[in-house]
Amino acid sequence: MSYHVNYGKEKIDFSLPKGWDSISAEDKPPISGVKDPMQEIRSALDHPIGSARIEELARPGMEVVLLFDDLQRPTPVHLALPEMMNRLNRAGVPDERITGICALGTHPVPTLEQLGTKVGKEVLSRLRGRILPHDPHASDNVIIGKTHRGTLVEVNRSVAFADLIIGVGECMPHPIAGFGGGCKIVMPGVSSYRSVADHHFNWMRHRNSRVNLLDGNSFYEEIVDAGRLSRLSFKLDFIINEKKEIIRAFAGDPVAEHREASQYAASLYLIPLSKLADVTITSAFPLEIGVQATKALSMARLCTRSGGAIIWVAPQKEAGSIMPLVKEMASDESAADFHRRLIQGSIPDHLKSFGISYIMQVVYFKELAEKFNVVHVTDGLSPEQVKMMKFSYSPNIEDAIRQVSEKMPQAAVALFPSGGNIIPEVR
Repeated sequence: MSYHVNYGKEKIDFSLPKGWDSISAEDKPPISGVKDPMQEIRSALDHPIGSARIEELARPGMEVVLLFDDLQRPTPVHLALPEMMNRLNRAGVPDERITGICALGTHPVPTLEQLGTKVGKEVLSRLRGRILPHDPHASDNVIIGKTHRGTLVEVNRSVAFADLIIGVGECMPHPIAGFGGGCKIVMPGVSSYRSVADHHFNWMRHRNSRVNLLDGNSFYEEIVDAGRLSRLSFKLDFIINEKKEIIRAFAGDPVAEHREASQYAASLYLIPLSKLADVTITSAFPLEIGVQATKALSMARLCTRSGGAIIWVAPQKEAGSIMPLVKEMASDESAADFHRRLIQGSIPDHLKSFGISYIMQVVYFKELAEKFNVVHVTDGLSPEQVKMMKFSYSPNIEDAIRQVSEKMPQAAVALFPSGGNIIPEVR
């Protein structure tokens, strides 16, 4: 039987050796966006989940903060913000009492020009001088409390003193938080560096910190605590396809709307498996650029048995962004030792300019190398660079299968032709 993986703009066909049995080879077809994005946005705002409408939450005289995610997300902020601002205006809140904050977490700070691209010309004009990037290192970030587990919550000053806080973001499968969106616009979005480090580094390796899990996921539940402490009142979350088109919009109470958005996202991307695979073959498609290509690998570890093999197929055409990660992987430090170092606040100098979520990848990749035989099929990285990651290199998928089958002549195989947009779940 012939199988395939998606690789860039082409499909690579291959067959499995005798003794290898497929337990899944499902490919998720592309999902079309809605025909009228503005109608979808207005419908979501008109029928909020677990909340009154924006027009009913706002009052004359209020100082309102609109939070939106950064350039690493495809969220159509330029469409959403004008509609939300118009509704605030109708409730008696003029543009002059509205501030827009880019909730970048600990990601690099965008320029004003980049912010203009994100929010659009109309918003840039209406909020002139009041479109700001969050600064996680700012000395005037404000401590507003601790979560019930003790995580310090320190947020942007404008958020701490606003009368009404509204967010715009994207809900998609997240390897640790269950799903993106919801209160993540606050934690890490507008939280201080030390708050994000305290939260992320402490909960990143808990067994329940994983995709498609909200209840019992401490990483996620701490994020909700931070959102509630910050008084985040209303959230608009989008589900977006690889073409950056809106599939669906959800709005309302940040927790209630996010739960419904997450359930909908799971229905689109979930692939059930009957058991853990001995071998997982996964393509990074359609998220093949830079660090995004690692998502398929993160998902593959959830459905592969310890000591098994993962064949990771990714072009790595723009591999520059992962090279600091590759460099750190070359060290002899174990995943546990590197994680312990992060908890102690000892971050390697060459990683300090990167966001905390990027630094966390070092721990996960070291863990992958320790737990699985990872074979990387790529033409964007050299064999030497792949070796630095403690992975095995292969120039093509047939060679990768040969390498693994020599050690594992009998295997249950999970195959994901488009591993960048799936949620594997062993039932």
